[in-house]
Amino acid sequence: MSFRFVNPFFLLLLAVIPLLIWRYYKMRQRLDGSIRFSAASLLKSINPSFLAKYSYIPFLMRMVTLVLLIIAFARPQAGMREEDILTEGIEIFIVLDNSGSMRAEDFKPENRLGAAREKVRKFIEGRKNDRIGLVIFAAKSYTRCPLTLDYIVLKDFLSKVDFTPREDDGTAIGMGIATAVKRLKESRAKSKVIILLTDGRNNRGQITPQTAAELARNSKIRIYTIGVGTKGEAPYPVDDPILGRRYVMLPEEIQENVLMEIADKTGGMYFRATDRDALGEIFSRIDSMEKTRIEMKAHVSYRELFSHLFLPACLLFLSEMVLVAWKFSGAP
Repeated sequence: MSFRFVNPFFLLLLAVIPLLIWRYYKMRQRLDGSIRFSAASLLKSINPSFLAKYSYIPFLMRMVTLVLLIIAFARPQAGMREEDILTEGIEIFIVLDNSGSMRAEDFKPENRLGAAREKVRKFIEGRKNDRIGLVIFAAKSYTRCPLTLDYIVLKDFLSKVDFTPREDDGTAIGMGIATAVKRLKESRAKSKVIILLTDGRNNRGQITPQTAAELARNSKIRIYTIGVGTKGEAPYPVDDPILGRRYVMLPEEIQENVLMEIADKTGGMYFRATDRDALGEIFSRIDSMEKTRIEMKAHVSYRELFSHLFLPACLLFLSEMVLVAWKFSGAP
């Protein structure tokens, strides 16, 4: 809330009010007379008339009227501050590997896919005004959720991402990127981003990662690539119908040179996540680098208060006239 006077110079007239009050006081002193009585007890039984007791009321009403009129002609205005928020959102596709190798349990207490789902969910929760979509891939790629601002629905789709069936296993990195590029290339957003998470090498699909990266660059899409998995070997669960669950050591298969090439070609960046904490820090870095631009334009909308003062002043003036005519017209 703000307040202002359009014609503040009228307020200078308020300086006249104390002079008028002083003049009225002096006049009252001159008009007051004195009568000598032989005994003061004679005056106790005499009640002062209404005019004598409240003779100052018309003058007081006149002064209040004058103050209200002066302030009214100074044109007071009350304003409410309003803000127009202009956002320029980023459109982001999460491209998540859900192949069988993501079962490796080097991201305790979960496997790689479970840790990736958790960190992606936290990343989504930290975004505002950005449309985000989800693509999953193994031997084939699918759009699990198109670009949306409904993060509740998006997180629900994310929570249901599971490992691909054995017959569809493999790692088609190029196809995963191409699916997201197809969804993003028609977008009018000034900033378009793909975040790719994978733990394997490209071994399936008709489109190579390099070709997909070229498509992304032509569509002005940045790709951040994340290699998920410890260096060396990682424990991989194998469920035997007779012996139960056992673990074998899964060798590292991440093609870091390919992921670096994809990121470099599109203006993105490559990261390596070797544990849960590192994966969380990577998403925090991407979140800080890809900030939505927000502009705030503030303005104040004013409303006139002239009538709030002028009308009471008029009513007070009329009341004074009626009061003088009714009570103060005769002698005391």
